[in-house]
Amino acid sequence: MTDRYPDYEGLCCDFRIEVPKYYNFGFDVIDAWAEKDRNKLAMIWVSQKGEEKKYSFRDLKNLSNQAANILIKYGIQKGDRVLLMLPRIPEWWIFVIALIKLGAVLCPCPTMLTPKDIRYRLNAGKFKMIITNLENSAKVEEVTEECSTLTCRFLVDGELPGWVNFPNELLYPAPVSFRSVSLPSGKKTLSTDPMLIYFTSGTTGEPKMVLHNQSYPLGHIVTARLWQDVSDHDVHFTSSDTGWAKCAWGKIFGQWICGACIFVYDVRGKFKATELLPLLEKYEISTFCVPPTIYRMLILADLEKFDLRELRRCTSAGEPLNPEVVRVWMEGTGQTISEGYGQTETVCCIGTFRGMETKPGSMGKPAPGWHVELHDDEGKPVEMGEEGRIAISLNPRPVGLFVEYINSPEANAVSFVNGFYYTGDKAYMDKDGYFWFVGRDDDIIKSSGYRIGPFEVESALLEHPAVQESAVVGSPDLIRGVIVKAFIVLKPGYEPSETLIKDIQSHVRRTTAPYKYPRAVEFVDELPKTLSGKIKRNELRQIEMQKALIEE
Repeated sequence: MTDRYPDYEGLCCDFRIEVPKYYNFGFDVIDAWAEKDRNKLAMIWVSQKGEEKKYSFRDLKNLSNQAANILIKYGIQKGDRVLLMLPRIPEWWIFVIALIKLGAVLCPCPTMLTPKDIRYRLNAGKFKMIITNLENSAKVEEVTEECSTLTCRFLVDGELPGWVNFPNELLYPAPVSFRSVSLPSGKKTLSTDPMLIYFTSGTTGEPKMVLHNQSYPLGHIVTARLWQDVSDHDVHFTSSDTGWAKCAWGKIFGQWICGACIFVYDVRGKFKATELLPLLEKYEISTFCVPPTIYRMLILADLEKFDLRELRRCTSAGEPLNPEVVRVWMEGTGQTISEGYGQTETVCCIGTFRGMETKPGSMGKPAPGWHVELHDDEGKPVEMGEEGRIAISLNPRPVGLFVEYINSPEANAVSFVNGFYYTGDKAYMDKDGYFWFVGRDDDIIKSSGYRIGPFEVESALLEHPAVQESAVVGSPDLIRGVIVKAFIVLKPGYEPSETLIKDIQSHVRRTTAPYKYPRAVEFVDELPKTLSGKIKRNELRQIEMQKALIEE
C-alpha cells in the first residue's frame, strides 16, 4: 500500500474520497468486513489488571445489532440525540456502531465530567437518552430532574431503579436478535445526515457543539491511511479517551475502514505512561499515536530495554511536539514521530504524510483534498515565512470538516468567512511548503514590539536538562507592557533556585532569538490542563492579570 504513493505530490494528484449519496459506517464498514472475513480481528481490549478480550468484525456486527434492537425498544429513532459517557470498555464501540446504524446522533463524553458538566450538555443538546455505567450513574441521577428532554437512562453494566439494564435486556424475556436491525423501511442514512456531536474542550467559555455528518468517518481515511499509514495487516494503538475527538481519529473510523485491528488499553484512575511500553512489545503494535504529553513521559524511560521491532509508524497530534522529544524518541526506538494537525472540527488536515520527510517540530503539509492557506487579519494570503491564520478552503468543502456549531450563530459567523473556515490557530510556511505552528490567536505574546509564539519558547525550554514540561504566557509589565513568563515543571532530582532560573534563561537566549527568553520563571508542581490534556494557557494568563491588578 505504501508503494502506491511514493511521495507527497503523488498523494495529492491521485487521492480522492468518493462520498456516496447514502452512507452508514455501521452497515458499510463493520458489517461489510464481517461478511468478507468472518474471523477478521477488529479489537484487542486489555485492562490495567491484564484482563484481555478479543472481538472480530462479526462479533461487533452481531453485538451492535442486538444493542440497536434494544435501543429501538426504548424509543430511539433516526435523528434522536443520545449522550454516551463510558470508559474504554467494549460496550462503547458496540453502542457507537448501534447508534450509527439507527441514524441516531451520538455524543461521546469523557467520564471525568462533573454533574454540572453533564447537566449543561444534556440541556444544551436536548438529549433524549444517556448511556453510561454504574460508576458514573450517581452524577447523572443528581441532575436528572433538571434535564427536561431526558426520557431514558441506560446502564451497560448493572441494575438501578429507573434505569434500563443492558445485560438483562439481552436475555429477558427472550434473547435479542443479532441477525439484523429492525429498522423501519426508508430509514437509510444519507451521507449528509447528522451523526455525531462533540463538545469542544472549552479552554475559554462554555463548550460549543460541533456537528459532524454521516460522511465524517470517510474523512478519516486521510487520518488513518495517509498519516498513520494504517493497513489491514496492522495493530494500531491510539491512547485517547473515548470522550474526545482524538478517539474518532485513532480508535474507530479510519482504522476500521482500512481493516486494521485496534488495540484498546482501558486506563482508569492513575496512569503512568511507561505502562504502555511493555504493551507495545507484547501486542506487537505496528502503528502508534499518542499526544506530546505522553511522548514526553515515555522518553524518560530506558526505551532500548523494550523490543519494539514491529513498531514502524509513530504519530502525534493534539499539541505541537517539541523537536527535542523527536530526537530522543528516535535515539531510543529508531523511529521518527510524524506530526499531524487538526481539531475536533476536522480530521487530520495538515500532517507529515506517507512519503514525506519529517521535519521535527513542523506540522507538515496540507492533507490531500484539503486546500489550506495562511491569511492576515483582513483575509489576504501572507508571504512565505510570515505568520498567518490557518484558513481551510470550502471550495470544494473537504470530506471530514464539520457541518456547523449547533445553536451558535456568532461562532459560525466568526469561523466561516468568505469561503474559508478559520481554525483560530496561527502558523507560518517555510520554503519547502511545511507549516510550523505558532499558537492560538489568543496565545500570541506581544512584548516590546515583538510578536512571540509560546510554542517556540516552550520547545527551547524543553531542551534544558532540568525541564520536564512548561507553559509560556504573556505577563503584564510596567515597562515593557508584557513580558514572557514561563511556568515550569522540573524533572525529578532538580530543585528550584535562582541559579537554575538564570541557567534556564541563558539556555533559551542561546537556543532561540534573545528577545524570546522568559524574563520571569515560576516553578510549579503541575500545569493546568483541559480534560483532554491540553495546557490551559488562558488560565495562567488570567492569574498573571489578577496579580497585576492587585499590585496596582
